[in-house]
Amino acid sequence: MRFFLFLFVAIFLPFWGCKPPQKKKVDPIVQGVKGLVTVLSGNQMPRIGAPPAVPQPYPTTVFFYEPTDITRTLQWNQGPLFTNIYTKLIATVDTDSTGAFTAKLPVGTYSVFVQAGQQFYANNFDIRNNINLVTVDKGKLAEMNIVVNYMSTN
Repeated sequence: MRFFLFLFVAIFLPFWGCKPPQKKKVDPIVQGVKGLVTVLSGNQMPRIGAPPAVPQPYPTTVFFYEPTDITRTLQWNQGPLFTNIYTKLIATVDTDSTGAFTAKLPVGTYSVFVQAGQQFYANNFDIRNNINLVTVDKGKLAEMNIVVNYMSTN
């Protein structure tokens, strides 16, 4: 009897340990923001016979803050770069290698910044100087594409 028990354990035990890994079920994001971050740099003036510049993927981190106006930031050199943002950070998400991102967010309005070196980049303002706003509606993915162009010239 012991022999059969030993044989049973010796034969079947390795198979129980070799179970294939279970795939994690990832729920698709159905509410938040999706988009693409690209970069344009260098001379952007049109030239006869030359095709227009094509934005390139910009892998980075995207930051979602409470709605932020210009007075609640520390702006670097009066340009589109910011060193500090003094509103509440709601979420961050990394882009993939193509610059694409999807962020799950609650319903609301957010200021969106991307990391550019050691600073934050945003160059879209409304008439009240709110920075780069996006609104998330219930059950919807807002689309927001960001072109990082502070390194381009005209």
